[in-house]
Amino acid sequence: MSEENYLSLQPSESVIASMASRIFAAYVQKGEVGDDNIDHYVKKSTHIALKIANYTDSVSKSDGEWMVEKGAGPASLL
Repeated sequence: MSEENYLSLQPSESVIASMASRIFAAYVQKGEVGDDNIDHYVKKSTHIALKIANYTDSVSKSDGEWMVEKGAGPASLL
């Protein structure tokens, strides 16, 4: 009988896993992934996805990061 694994990912982890799977699929499509280097490309894809997510976070603000200051008029970034 095969061993089953269960995961419970947080929303941000799920986004990174989704990004990594797309990057990994591109490596597969290019023919770069073989039985002997799957782990390498899984790690590489995940690192690239995380790098993209970190950069995106550093240059953008989410809805929860926008605050309205009293007397400042329209919403402004704090």
